[in-house]
Amino acid sequence: MRIAQVAPLYECVPPKLYGGTERVVAYLTDELVRQGHDVTLFSSGDSVTLAEHVPIGRSAIRLDPDCRDPLSRHFVMLERVFARVHEFDVVHFHIDYLHFPLSRRYGEPNLTTLHGRLDIPELKELYDEFPGMAVASISNAQRRPLPHLNWQGTVYHGLPLDLYECGRGTGGYLVFCGRIAEEKRPDRAIRIAERAGVKLLIAAKIDRADREYFDNVIGPMLHSPWVEYIGEIDDAEKREFLGNALALLFPIDWPEPFGLVLIEAMASGTPTIAYPLGSVPEIVEHGVTGLIVRNETQAVEAVERVATLDRARCRAIFERRFSVERMASDYVRLYERVLEAAASGRTRDERVA
Repeated sequence: MRIAQVAPLYECVPPKLYGGTERVVAYLTDELVRQGHDVTLFSSGDSVTLAEHVPIGRSAIRLDPDCRDPLSRHFVMLERVFARVHEFDVVHFHIDYLHFPLSRRYGEPNLTTLHGRLDIPELKELYDEFPGMAVASISNAQRRPLPHLNWQGTVYHGLPLDLYECGRGTGGYLVFCGRIAEEKRPDRAIRIAERAGVKLLIAAKIDRADREYFDNVIGPMLHSPWVEYIGEIDDAEKREFLGNALALLFPIDWPEPFGLVLIEAMASGTPTIAYPLGSVPEIVEHGVTGLIVRNETQAVEAVERVATLDRARCRAIFERRFSVERMASDYVRLYERVLEAAASGRTRDERVA
């Protein structure tokens, strides 16, 4: 199958440090190549891929101090995608809705994975304007605000099996990993660690939009003897960071669409203590790969219990449910569904049980 993958330009593919969507695109693209497909990747110029690469700009936007208008590069990319759109059986977009007007007018088979939250009021009007766009969700929970979209299926993220290994958790510390943001609630994580009397290591990036929250809320909390802020880390550093952890804290306060760090921890054999919002009940199996709690008191109690969970079983469930091979195969089925729908005028939906 001739497949185009269209990635956001904010991070390279794969990202050098933090990056969720671009990391998923990297793993998916390379696995599709390994499975024998003819894949073309449209992404930032510093990306590394097994596919044919169409570079946009010299580097990813977030790490390029000279880039002041991120949308301009995305529209350059769209022009290059649609100049070649007839070369592909299907085009797989990961850039939200930026391409919708062009996709509607060209009419070529395409699929859009929606990677973000969908409970923003303005999105209903936007998606109502483009009711025929074939879209995929990354969790069933993600769909709840907009159940009427032209959903083609849910595909959970997947990781290469050799990216992480099952750690022993002998570091005796808790971790918070990903992004410093109010909805991610690192403040809760710090309070949980303090009350449990267990060291918390925070490895997370700080976006410009979250700088004020960090300075006013999280910064003062870092004076606690129970917390240490490390900053962003790469995959090599994350392997040891997660593998040696007692547990990942995921005390979110928003409808998480997926939460890639949940399966990164699972791949490391590290259980998660998480609040039951968004995708969490779909990803974390309570009492098996983690403990789902509803408040800080329950989270503190969970810290005392989490060491009883079987880390090897945690890793085994990751291998069964969240491998990159499974993710790529699931997407190929959706590509086939999109092509069938284009030929017959029908669409079908397949949710993940």
